[in-house]
Amino acid sequence: MNYPRLFIGLAIACIGGCGQPPDTSYQQQLFAFGTLVDITLYGVKPAQARQAIQAVDTLFQQQHHDWHAWQRGKLDDLNQAIAEGRSVDTDPSIITLIQMGQRYERLSHGLFNPAIGHLLKVWGFEQDEPNRVPPDPKTVSRWLQAAPSTAQLHIDGSRVSSGNPAVKLDFGGFAKGYSVAMAVNLLEQRGIRNLIVNAGGDLCLRGRHGERPWRIGIRSPDGKGVLASMDLEGAHCVFTSGDYERYFEYQGKRYSHILDPRTGYPAEGARSVTVLANDASLADAAATALFVAGPEGWQDIARSMGIDDALLIDATGQAHMTETLTGLVHFEQPPTGIETVTLGAHERH
Repeated sequence: MNYPRLFIGLAIACIGGCGQPPDTSYQQQLFAFGTLVDITLYGVKPAQARQAIQAVDTLFQQQHHDWHAWQRGKLDDLNQAIAEGRSVDTDPSIITLIQMGQRYERLSHGLFNPAIGHLLKVWGFEQDEPNRVPPDPKTVSRWLQAAPSTAQLHIDGSRVSSGNPAVKLDFGGFAKGYSVAMAVNLLEQRGIRNLIVNAGGDLCLRGRHGERPWRIGIRSPDGKGVLASMDLEGAHCVFTSGDYERYFEYQGKRYSHILDPRTGYPAEGARSVTVLANDASLADAAATALFVAGPEGWQDIARSMGIDDALLIDATGQAHMTETLTGLVHFEQPPTGIETVTLGAHERH
């Protein structure tokens, strides 16, 4: 599975300190989905924390195996069957992910498409190290003509098939959000109410850090420190897509892993998009869809997907943000300009 996002620059201040008793804050780091996962729990004893985080690690490792798009596992088995024109029984979790992917593709008007695994492979992003040169334009054109979509998948109970062998599923655009949400739910079931699960900068939080909110930071697209910070408490998820996460440069041009299904080429116009939402999977998918939509189209896609809170940094360094984030986002590095927009009523699907 393609999990490209490595950091948005999570800044959690005063973990395990700031005058609090030493046993109230517990932090542990795991490795899953090709990235580091930081879990911070507040108000728990170390033994309880270690047991809970071990359960999360077990969950993550199973999901990583089952959902990986280019290593042997249940998703790879399904993709092989689709390529060969066969129907196949698959895991209930993959059925759930397919249905979620179909919904996000529809709501994003096709800008978020989990069936583009073959295109990711053509560009070299469905492997641990990306290519260093762009693909042959004829290869991209053939993929566009095949027009794979999750809408071409047929589900009958646990059995999945597709009439288009060009469909290749890659859940990397939203499965990490789904997994993080499951981890948060698991921790809450164990009585933990104040926590952050941060998977390489994409995170969900609950509660508070003692007597103060959690403080997080959004990485600057130029890779130089923190662009902005937010103080959050309660139940929130923050996900970012950026062109700095996974890319290669060729003849002076940067080619990002975030591909536009309409053109077959990396999306242009945005440097990063951050989405704040309660639903981690939706926030994950929407960050990608809004990035593909770019500065001109992101508002319409946000409305369609039911997103209230979003921040887009365009190629010129200008910030485009929803008015709902005014007063919540504090820029540590001033952008070249700030456009605040009102999304209005969402389209409901």
